[in-house]
Amino acid sequence: MFAGKVEAGDGPTEAAVAAAEAYLDGKPRQRGKRNLTRADRDREFWTSDFLTSLSAEAWHREPLVLALARYMGQEGIANLALLDHIGAIAPETTRRAVRYSRLVLNPHSPRRTEVDRLAALFPDELGELVRVLDIFDRAYRDRLAIVEMLKQPLSGLSPLELLVYASLYAFEHLVPRDYLSAEQPADPDARTEVAWNAINDLLIWKLGSAHRGAFHLSDHAIGESLAEHLSPFLFPSAGGRRPKEDLYRAFEQLLSAQIELNSFISRSADAFSYDDGIAFVRRGGDRLEIVELDPGARAKWEHDGEKLTRLHRYWLYRAIDAFAGSDLATAVIGRPENQDANRYAYIKAIAAQLQLTEVYGLDQSVTAPSGLRVDIFQAMLSLELMTAFFNQDFMLPFLRHLGETGNSRLALGILAFGGMMQPASPNRFHNRFPVTWSDRRSKIANIKGWTVSKEFPRGSAKAAEAILDFWTSDWSELAARLRNGEPGLHPELFERPILKMGRYLFQLPWIVAMQNNASAAINNLRRIGGRRAEARTETQRIEQRLAERFEARGFRVQLNYQPERTPDSDPGEVDVISARDGQILVLEIKSTFLRRSHKDAWLHGATTLRKAGQQLRNKVLALRHSLVTDSDLASAIGFEGDVDQTPIIGWIVDTSIERDHVRFSGFLKVSLEEVLIALRDDSHLLNDPDGLFSGAWMESHEDESSAMDEQPTLYPDGFSFARFVEVIESESVWKTAQNAET
Repeated sequence: MFAGKVEAGDGPTEAAVAAAEAYLDGKPRQRGKRNLTRADRDREFWTSDFLTSLSAEAWHREPLVLALARYMGQEGIANLALLDHIGAIAPETTRRAVRYSRLVLNPHSPRRTEVDRLAALFPDELGELVRVLDIFDRAYRDRLAIVEMLKQPLSGLSPLELLVYASLYAFEHLVPRDYLSAEQPADPDARTEVAWNAINDLLIWKLGSAHRGAFHLSDHAIGESLAEHLSPFLFPSAGGRRPKEDLYRAFEQLLSAQIELNSFISRSADAFSYDDGIAFVRRGGDRLEIVELDPGARAKWEHDGEKLTRLHRYWLYRAIDAFAGSDLATAVIGRPENQDANRYAYIKAIAAQLQLTEVYGLDQSVTAPSGLRVDIFQAMLSLELMTAFFNQDFMLPFLRHLGETGNSRLALGILAFGGMMQPASPNRFHNRFPVTWSDRRSKIANIKGWTVSKEFPRGSAKAAEAILDFWTSDWSELAARLRNGEPGLHPELFERPILKMGRYLFQLPWIVAMQNNASAAINNLRRIGGRRAEARTETQRIEQRLAERFEARGFRVQLNYQPERTPDSDPGEVDVISARDGQILVLEIKSTFLRRSHKDAWLHGATTLRKAGQQLRNKVLALRHSLVTDSDLASAIGFEGDVDQTPIIGWIVDTSIERDHVRFSGFLKVSLEEVLIALRDDSHLLNDPDGLFSGAWMESHEDESSAMDEQPTLYPDGFSFARFVEVIESESVWKTAQNAET
């Protein structure tokens, strides 16, 4: 590719950038009839002669920095002479590539040996980098060793038994704090989601190391495990089994060590690797201190988190309006004493359905992993009702008992004993243990009542089965994959919160009661199920529904336009072309999942969004040519101007919030939800207009006019193309009434 670009008239730097972008995008994919592997492409690229002739300016270009990071992350090919050349002329590129490759957590890589060698050659430029890597290496090894040591006392536990100790811990530490504390803990490591992540890591370890028989459970096997590891904690007696305090303390210590390891990775190693807004500086020889280089970068990360909270409230406001206008507003939902909780569950299910359909392109139903079709609203409603149930029948009674006894174990014992004293049927009791379980048939029967519809006035067992499969993580299957070392994503506890072992299904009340079910659904479908056959159709539906929003605002829209292909270029389909007021907007649509770490956000920017910027650049260039040569396209979008005098604006529109309002290849990346809200002109819903979440609604007076009577608008002088673009590019959607005035 490099030679072809130079022959076509490009300079060596631009030709090298194009070759690096192709390499990063996994091209070429074939050589003749043979499919090339990633190792093949690594070898071909890193043995190319042109690399040694590039200038320092070329190696400072971002695609070549990322390409060098790819070199540092692979182990199949070495090019010491080239590395010496880059280290001599572009040491900053070398430092950045080492960081981005995450070599800081891979000290045994042959690339690390090469970096040590470079530091010996160029001590002034790279010596400090290696000294910092050495400190990270020691800290990482120490934490790994502690975790591995502390796993030993728990190595004999089954996955179910580890769940028991995790649940005892959750009810002693996490539940009281989350329900009774007014504020989040100051220490980020004490937050509940941090503990959940660490518990998830320990369960993955246990699944990968457990013997196959651990998943062939029976009533007797479950009873024996609980009698040994749970009942003595909840029902202590002088003549009975003693609670295994040693194992519980061992679990506490292991969890603390796992949290410390995870914190080191996320807040230190990954921050070193992916956060350009900070630097790690040595103090006193072997101590690292974080120095903030760009306060705005860290503030932006926090701001994006705040956006997600406000979006959650936005969809709830939309759902409240929809619920109020439906027959459900006056209907009795469930038991009278649970009426408020059940109504809120319906509202949250409506909110999730609105978000999933409008933002993620879902239809009324999707295919569960089992192949059954599952109704999205019923799936969301079922999980929301589970959440309501666990709050009403587990958390609130537990907290009441905790207040009376001051002891989490006594409170759990009273809760569990009360359930056993209230038979659910002749052969079953109300399960109020900190881990609940039932067989598949019983679970389907429980869910069936939540699938009542006009078509099925008594509910549908088939629909209940599909819902169950949608939310189930098969631990037997996952354990087999882990044992065999097979690649694949692991569902996190909140993404698929029904855990299947053999014919039994387990749930953790302390997870289901507190989790964000909309986020669970999004990542269930877009992270775990990102390769589903339906995902492509959903993306097309996103484009179609977005086009309808633009058309409602007077835009002329063309979807999936294919510019002319040439022997040298295939720009690919242009997702959305919108024209109005003699101006043109081109959108590149990306549909992905919710990310929660700097690492994932950085990787999203360096892969998907970087490539989207390239694609958009090529498509805008091709579109200019097409507007001259394709009269049908110009007619379809109502364009009659001089294309050479008309700016074509391009945006990368992504379902995720990460790297929001950053430019890639010169094109703005913006979230799909921001575009939808700007088109709907209802950004006031982001600001909690009725005070439902701040509690201000309780202070309002009946004689005061509602804040909703006169809704603010983003378009006081009327909607126009220019104002719409200004609203997006100035982030006006996110401005509150207070900061809009300043």
